[in-house]
Amino acid sequence: MNLSPNDDTPVSRRVLFALLALLAVLWFALLGWRDLVPTDEGRYAEIPREMVVSGDWVTPRLDGFKYFEKPPLQYWATAAAYEAFGVGAWQARLWTALTGFLTILLTAYAGRVLYGARTGLAAAAVLASSLYWIGLGHINTLDMGVAATLSAALLSFLLAQRDDASAAARRAWMALCWIAMALALLSKGLIGLAFPGMTLVLYSALQRDARLWTRVHLLGGLVLFAIVALPWFVLVQRHNPEFFDFFFVYQQFTRFLTPALSRPGPWYYFVPLLLLGSLPWVGWLVPALWRARRAVPGRLQPDRVLLIWSAFIFVFFSASHSKLPSYILPMFPALALLIARHLQQLPRGALRRPLGVLAAACVLAALALTQLWRLGHALVPAALYRDWSHWLELAAVLGLAGSVAALRFEGHARRTAAVVALALGFGAGFTVALQSFQILGRTASTRDVVAAIRPWLHPGQPFYMVQTYDQTLPFYLRREATVVEYQGELAFGIAQAPQAWVPTLQDFAQRWEHDRLPLAFMPADSATLRTLRALHLPLRVIERTPRYLVIARPDQDYGAAARAAQAALPPAWNASAPADSTGTP
Repeated sequence: MNLSPNDDTPVSRRVLFALLALLAVLWFALLGWRDLVPTDEGRYAEIPREMVVSGDWVTPRLDGFKYFEKPPLQYWATAAAYEAFGVGAWQARLWTALTGFLTILLTAYAGRVLYGARTGLAAAAVLASSLYWIGLGHINTLDMGVAATLSAALLSFLLAQRDDASAAARRAWMALCWIAMALALLSKGLIGLAFPGMTLVLYSALQRDARLWTRVHLLGGLVLFAIVALPWFVLVQRHNPEFFDFFFVYQQFTRFLTPALSRPGPWYYFVPLLLLGSLPWVGWLVPALWRARRAVPGRLQPDRVLLIWSAFIFVFFSASHSKLPSYILPMFPALALLIARHLQQLPRGALRRPLGVLAAACVLAALALTQLWRLGHALVPAALYRDWSHWLELAAVLGLAGSVAALRFEGHARRTAAVVALALGFGAGFTVALQSFQILGRTASTRDVVAAIRPWLHPGQPFYMVQTYDQTLPFYLRREATVVEYQGELAFGIAQAPQAWVPTLQDFAQRWEHDRLPLAFMPADSATLRTLRALHLPLRVIERTPRYLVIARPDQDYGAAARAAQAALPPAWNASAPADSTGTP
């Protein structure tokens, strides 16, 4: 008999609380396990740190320079975490993790109200175990906060406009929708208003439902939106007259319409990223999207709203001249609801073949990962890839276990249990894979560099970054550095305060000659070091990694601890230096 999977036994509250507790542990317990790595993680940890130190929460700064590329909501949240819990890696990632976690809960609630309890649970399971949502929920970028606030706007709109919503509920949920749009504007910019607005325009046009506009409390909503969103923009413009042109004209329009930021990509750029990010649910993605086009009884068609939302975001960023993999993240809560709804409507046994394919893919992945060491190179040795591969193999085994358990539940017509089992297996596996990336990520972070030069550090000493800018260094130093012959993303801020940087190596050499206890951080390749030695600069290498090196002056006393640290360094580090410029190691 082809029984419906909706014959599942109800899920008890005890089981739901246990699943929630397990998710919370997996989601938050290891936030500080990995070092922060460039570029985004260091940048979005450092800007809030400088807010706390300076006390200026209006004008964002990076390494002391004005930084107007993004609005301040995440900076404020992270700065508040620093004030409450101190400065550290887990505090820097807290906003990202918290917004990702809360979006899972809101997705579950929306699914429950719109489609039923089992669909709500399945939607939470799908979202919480999707590769993209787990990964970007634990990496310190702005994208999760943006996806969370945009999704809150979308889901609040659906809850407000559902057919059985009372007038009071509609007002409350629409108020939350307008507030969420304002927070999205404060997270990333105009997309906070554009994405929900264009979704509403397209949906009402396709459905020929102009009356929908009368139910969104447009006038009151715009007032509420302005109260939340506008004060910062007014304040920052008053303090910084150059803000409007850079933020609104350049960042919001020029980067979308032109290849000014050199982030191009073909029209299909996001296709493989969407498929990869949807793992392990990718096999049901296209059928779920196809099913969503169908009309259902009722005034509101939530499936179609979710479909239009996802399609618009995908097309919008595919058409943009500036593409980054994380841009499509706001699609995933909507996709999770559509996939969950599709899974719950499939007949008994329909998951067996896809689950078998997933199980086989896990076995093949585990075998292939034994060769990961072949990716080793000068910056990341093969031995580190081999160490990481063991953890990735464990992740594949966890995915296999989840697939096998899901197959067993599916065979007993327990669809919801099958979905949850698959989510647990892959969610745990992706978490293991992500956290074990510390084995490789440590080589890109400057935490160990700062620890190694700790004996040489003194309050107020000059510290330079020469011909480079590593985003994590100021955060781990807990201070700003002076940039030498480099601009990059600091170009706008440097133009506002040109006296705060050093434009050439010759200017740096003059400063170095007169500084007291200076240190300088630079790329490990010999070109920069050779140039400085050609200028007969007195220098000594005090720390070297495959990526970077740090130099000090050999003729100044940095203290007994620094002398002891220098004595332990390999003499070959300075062997190529002329004796009259570096001194004898």
